[in-house]
Amino acid sequence: MRRLVERTASWGMDGAMCGMMNILQWRRRADSSTKAELDAYLDACAPMSRESFFHMPPAVRPRHHEGWIDWDTPLPSGFPENDRARVRFYPAARRDAPVLLLLHALMSASDVGYRRVAATFNQRGWAVAFPHLPYHYSRKPKNSLNGELAITADLVRNAEGLRQGVVELRQLMAILRARGVREFGLIGTSYGGWTGALLSFLERDFRFLALVQPIVNVGKAIWENPGASSMRRSLRSLGHVHNQIVRHEHLISPLHGIPLCDPKRIIVTAGLYDRVSPRVDLEALTKLWKGSRLLHVRQGHFGYRALRQTLQAVEPFVV
Repeated sequence: MRRLVERTASWGMDGAMCGMMNILQWRRRADSSTKAELDAYLDACAPMSRESFFHMPPAVRPRHHEGWIDWDTPLPSGFPENDRARVRFYPAARRDAPVLLLLHALMSASDVGYRRVAATFNQRGWAVAFPHLPYHYSRKPKNSLNGELAITADLVRNAEGLRQGVVELRQLMAILRARGVREFGLIGTSYGGWTGALLSFLERDFRFLALVQPIVNVGKAIWENPGASSMRRSLRSLGHVHNQIVRHEHLISPLHGIPLCDPKRIIVTAGLYDRVSPRVDLEALTKLWKGSRLLHVRQGHFGYRALRQTLQAVEPFVV
């Protein structure tokens, strides 16, 4: 009976949130890649390695000011608000203290919870970097909602936004290393977990990696995710098919790589009732990442229990 009540409540919350996401995708139904546009993009990316796709040039015009770090993105989107990378930075007492990269979820409604996490880590002697991922928070283009443009039926923009986020995180780590930082931690939720997983294939100096219900199965996220039904209707109307994105997965799928850090310091959190990032996919991920730990939490995709329990699980690595 307890599980039935939990599952019903979780699916109710997930259904409400996914419904809102579908309304926003319907609002952006005109922002759709044609099949020809996507094919041309996939053709151009097909021969690229992960390192070349996420190539990191030096940061241009970096600034440190009043709790912020910002610089020009190396991958302009055409939206001025989005084309300056911005990171809220919570410094520690020591300039060379380890830095937690705290990566938010898609369309994160508020940063209040993340500020609390930052305060907790500051108390433990860590600095915290809270990047505004592409199209979110201070990078939200005019006439759009927070994160609304990050995932739409414009699959090319989706992929380039993900690419932009990973490359900018690599630049952020380089900026912080130049200030004496030698060690990082990472906590990423959902979309932020997807971004963090890809980053871990390229950078190795993580003390720990914690991915909270990350998106890992890209094809399923497009064609089965209950939060993407409006997007699917737009894609089908333009002739897109289920397996079209497969040839891009070697670059953007967490199931197609192995983190460079010690797998014993990796925690992946799965929601027992999650239909957006299903537990079966996260079980497959941890089997691939031999030595990593899978943490089960009694919630759907949306809720606060998963982050709380993940924070408890990473405690041994924070000390």
